[in-house]
Amino acid sequence: MRSSKISVLGGGSFGTVLANLAASNGYNVSLWVRDADQALRINSEGANTSYHPELQLSENIVASDDLQEVVTGASIIFIATPSIIFETIVQRIRPYIEPNMHVVSCTKGIKPEPFRTMTDIIKLNLDNTSSIGVLSGPNLAREIAENKAAGTVIASKSSELINLSKEAFSSNSFKVYSSNDIEGVELAGALKNIYAIVCGMAEAIDVGENGLGLILTRSMAEMSRFAVAKGANPVTFLGLAGMGDLVATCTSNLSRNFQLGFNLGKGMSLNDAKNAVGQVAEGIRTLEVVKQESDRLKIKMPLVDSLFNIIYKNENNDNLIHITVRTSGGTIEEKRLKIINSDLDILKANQK
Repeated sequence: MRSSKISVLGGGSFGTVLANLAASNGYNVSLWVRDADQALRINSEGANTSYHPELQLSENIVASDDLQEVVTGASIIFIATPSIIFETIVQRIRPYIEPNMHVVSCTKGIKPEPFRTMTDIIKLNLDNTSSIGVLSGPNLAREIAENKAAGTVIASKSSELINLSKEAFSSNSFKVYSSNDIEGVELAGALKNIYAIVCGMAEAIDVGENGLGLILTRSMAEMSRFAVAKGANPVTFLGLAGMGDLVATCTSNLSRNFQLGFNLGKGMSLNDAKNAVGQVAEGIRTLEVVKQESDRLKIKMPLVDSLFNIIYKNENNDNLIHITVRTSGGTIEEKRLKIINSDLDILKANQK
């Protein structure tokens, strides 16, 4: 048994598998859930039957609905709640944060008005924490629960936080990589949810494999263009947190956002599509925030614009295909060089 205590805030599908990875590596893990009855069931049954009924949880996990109990004494805190309650949770744990604690966001979302990432929220509310980080990658929770091969990226300026995260989660089937590009890793995780909706919709209207390849390529260009304008490193989007997460989320029926897009493509209303998924799909909220921010910064994001118009302005689904294949002239090589040079210019300007 390791002496360090790890706290995981959020007893959903991803929070549960994170808690179990750390507990299986010998850490004492406190898992915060919103409901006292759910905590009681997890502790008595050794399983979170609401999300992973097939997963037998480690005896090193103790669930509780008491935030003070869960957070106090932890060396590192991983927050895996929906983005809509993220700031509330951060504010609630503030009285219990000690200077030597590390705090990591595992939530792939963005807060609107003003535009803020989850680590922005941590910085604003927990100025006494030791360091912050973000955990993101192609992490479909069900496959992790089944011990299928997977990997993730922990991004932070703190080597101590990175090393602790690697020790907590690394296993024979789960690889943890590191990065210092917090902005890039975090934005990649949030932005790809938009394009998972696009790909789910494309699947529903049968665009074909070639069309999907085209959409994925255009999606990567839009994601990196937006993120670089916000201070991210474009190289991050070529790695696991970028391309890896995009491919996994945009091609899998296990992805909530892909499911949501598929339901929309089959003609469901937004509310019916959400209800059919049954769990939080962050992409819709992220779409609204990114659409507003890209308009403000005058960043060209045709797929974002098209999806927004389909959902909120009742445009025809076929417009998704038209916007994907539309080009503005020039060879692919010229366009690629133009995008890369533009991204690098923005990155250099942000680093001055």
